[in-house]
Order: sequence, then structure tokens, then C-alpha cells
Amino acid sequence: MKEEEVNRCQIQNWYPKFKSLTIKTKLHKLPESFINYLLDDSVPFLLPSSVTNQNAMPNRIHNPDEEDDDSSSSDDETDPPPPPSPSFPELEIEIRDSIEALGGSIFPKLNWSAPKDAAWISPSQSLSCSCFSEIALLLRSSDSILHDLCNAYDSCSDDKASSRPESFFLALRKWYPSLKPEMEFRCFVKANELVGVCQREVTTFYPVLVSEKEVFKGLIEEFFDVNVRSVFELEDYVFDVYVTKERRVKVVDFNTWCGSTLPLMFSWEELEGFRRVGGELELRIVESRRGVLPGLKTAVPYDYIDVSCGSGWDQVLKKAEEEFRDESDEDVV
Repeated sequence: MKEEEVNRCQIQNWYPKFKSLTIKTKLHKLPESFINYLLDDSVPFLLPSSVTNQNAMPNRIHNPDEEDDDSSSSDDETDPPPPPSPSFPELEIEIRDSIEALGGSIFPKLNWSAPKDAAWISPSQSLSCSCFSEIALLLRSSDSILHDLCNAYDSCSDDKASSRPESFFLALRKWYPSLKPEMEFRCFVKANELVGVCQREVTTFYPVLVSEKEVFKGLIEEFFDVNVRSVFELEDYVFDVYVTKERRVKVVDFNTWCGSTLPLMFSWEELEGFRRVGGELELRIVESRRGVLPGLKTAVPYDYIDVSCGSGWDQVLKKAEEEFRDESDEDVV
């Protein structure tokens, strides 16, 4: 993988070409002071002070009864004052205006990654943000964002690959609470040919994907031929799409071939060997509850990943299938 391939997949590079075919987005070039804030672990983590009085966390109500009465402390012993909170007033106001223009709720990402791994820390338990403080909380808490900041070019084979991009951009993408995870698909392009497609969320079985598999495959293949193949500059890459309820296909993101991109229901070895000379495009989906996969970015015991006959995961899936059949029988009665 070359540095140029990684750069082509930055959202600020591909968004202008696919603006009409993707999620509405506002781009902000980030000042170095904010990048340093995201990287600085030498001081306690503090959210930026807000000039718009919008905070990710509610202010704690002072309760005198909770104060510690430590009589052993000497009268002259005092705690050091807390460090001042960082502040980025110009950036905060720009982001506030963009969030308002996008309907009041957005999800953030940097040049390549969204902080999906930090959703647990958000007050909404999702990537939905309505203010600068919530965005800062997600970005500071995400390992995916840290990878963008420090390790984006680690997989590059260039002799003198850059250590970081020239500029970092914050992409604010319009939040749609009605989006369904089962309608997102990952598409693999090799030598400018679409060689494989699979569902993006592999940890769940979705019956609708089984019943409409051929429909989705046709929609995605046509979308690639008409809108992507001759527009995106690389020959080997991965892109994610979303199929709307009106059966329109939208671009979600572009990713590098290999590197930190997950192949999900494929392996990179088999994708490298695919040749579609007169062959049929393969769309892989989770065909049953027994076919779900554990979260691929989560550290889990091997017993959880092992799906062989008799494994712990195999027993869990068998029990789930039995319960599903029992529920279906009760519905029929």
C-alpha cells in the first residue's frame, strides 16, 4: 500500500466528488492547538471550556454533606489548583454553526476514522453529537482517532512515508437516527472490479438480508458501475454503502485495500485471488443466527471466537436457535 492510496481515502479528498451521493457533511480544518489537545496525555483530561455554554457533561451540583472532613490534614495543607481548561472559541463557534445547518445533530470523524469505539462514553451512548464538547469527548476517548493522528501511514511501503498528513480535518456528518445497521454494506474493489460485497454489521442476523439478498446485490453492483468505477482514482480500494428504504444507494466511506481495513466476512487472501472474468459477484451475509461473528476490534477470549462444533460459542448459538424456533412455534399457534 502506498501513501497516495491512503491519502485518496481521506474524506476531504473524496467528499467533493461524491457530494450528491453521500451523507451531507461539513468539513473543518483543525488548528494544531486542537490536535495537540487531542494528543496531550501529560495532564488530566479536561473538556474544553465552552464559549457557547454547551457542555457534554452536566455540571455537578455542589452538596456540602459530601465534603470530606479530614481533621488529620494540617491547616496550611492545600490542594494545588486545577489546571485551566483548554479553550478553542473560534473552532467551537464554527462547529456550532455547522451543526445547526445540519439539523442539530451530527456524527464526527477525522480524515479517515469515526470514533465508533468511544460511543460508550457519550451521554447518548452513540456517535450523535449536538455540541463541540460532545465531539471533543468522543475524539479524546477513541483509539481509532489516535490511529488517524499517529499511525495512519504505518502500513505504507513507501521508503519515506509521511509520519502524519499535512492537515487534519473534522468532518461533521448529518445524523439520521432512523438509519438501520443491516442496510450498510462493505464493497471490495480489485483492479477496478467489484470482487466482493458483505454486510457491514456482522454481529447480528438480519432476516431481511436473506429474503432480499439478490435485490441488494443488483443495486450495489449497478451503483458501482455507474457512479464509482470511473470516478474514484484508485484501482484497489474498499468502500461502504447504505441502501435507503427507497432502494437508493449512498456512499458512506472509502477505505484502503488491506492496511487497517477489516475484510469482515472475507479474508484478504481470498479477496486478492478473486477474478471476475465472467463470474458472478458474491454478496456474503449472515445466513442464520449461528453465522454471526464476534466484534472484530474487541479483545475477547478465544472460546468466544471459536465457532467449531462443541465450542462455547457453538452452544450459545444452538440455544439461541432453539429459543427462536420456540418463539416462532408460539406465534403460529
